[in-house]
Amino acid sequence: MIEFPKLGDPSIGYISVGDTNGNLPFEVKRVFWTYYTPESIVRGRHAHYATEQILIAASGRIIVSTELAGESVETFVLDKPNIGVYVPPNAWHTMQYSHTAAQVVLASTSYDAADYIRDYDQFLAHYGTKYNV
Repeated sequence: MIEFPKLGDPSIGYISVGDTNGNLPFEVKRVFWTYYTPESIVRGRHAHYATEQILIAASGRIIVSTELAGESVETFVLDKPNIGVYVPPNAWHTMQYSHTAAQVVLASTSYDAADYIRDYDQFLAHYGTKYNV
């Protein structure tokens, strides 16, 4: 989890800032956002060979699950716009949204379809075996 500074107060509102010379672990090459995702939909369902990401719920709630092969699944609830979750390369991740959620993603690379592992069995074959509970 990454906590961004929350500057301001209730009378004027808040601003949070990410800076590659401070609280961002990589130089941002791409920014994208998702919104109006139905609550029944699970998005993501992939890993990246190289891309690092920070996921932020600018509004609403997002439940993020991450898995590094051979390790346990971790679940994060994003419901504050000054909190993000870091998703390293090689992490299978999924997201489920409240209908009002708007997600902002900061990524370390430009889009490259070859960077995606979209098949879970391929992810396990490449990085090892599934975590056994």
